[in-house]
Amino acid sequence: MDAPQTIETHDDIATGLDHLARADAALARLLDDVDHVPLRRTEPGFASLAGIIVSQQVSKQSADAITGRMVRLVDPLTPDSFMAAGETVWREIGLSRPKQRTLCALCDAIDAGALDLDGLCAIDAGAAIAAMTEVKGIGPWTAEVYLLFAAGHRDIFPAGDLALQVAAASAYGLDGRPDDKALRAMAESWSPWRGVAARLLWAWYGQTTGRTVLP
Repeated sequence: MDAPQTIETHDDIATGLDHLARADAALARLLDDVDHVPLRRTEPGFASLAGIIVSQQVSKQSADAITGRMVRLVDPLTPDSFMAAGETVWREIGLSRPKQRTLCALCDAIDAGALDLDGLCAIDAGAAIAAMTEVKGIGPWTAEVYLLFAAGHRDIFPAGDLALQVAAASAYGLDGRPDDKALRAMAESWSPWRGVAARLLWAWYGQTTGRTVLP
């Protein structure tokens, strides 16, 4: 099976934006209003996925604060170090009970050899998402965001993201925001650059609302 095509540079972002602007007039209008669409790549591995888990259902500011404490108090930020830190440190970090359980389940899966976070970056997105969502507490959004930013998959689109739904509704003049299923269907026309479309929609939402929302 061929390795997935990835986004590695700002030139890749520019190529994707050019494709999207020519293919979709609504996205072209958004692009005219956006100052910058970031590359936003991270290194694959436990630290990256742990940061994404922390960012589930909290503001970017809160996620950054919690992640900062986690990096400071669990050094190096590896599965072994995280498990050795224990509940007292996890509470000091500010991790909720559900997120503690998810991170522990992730550590257990990695330790058992059931999940290879580096290897997931080189396989088909569907297979990678299926493997990640076997871990209790990791849903499609978390898996898709990891593959989008840590693996750099070019055609991933986290349709369950609230900011993406709001931005798409505004771009298309919809009465209400599309749900996960509806937005996923809309995004099919943006393939093979759905990962760049997501970055554009996040950038537009952040610029127009003043909220930093990019995971």
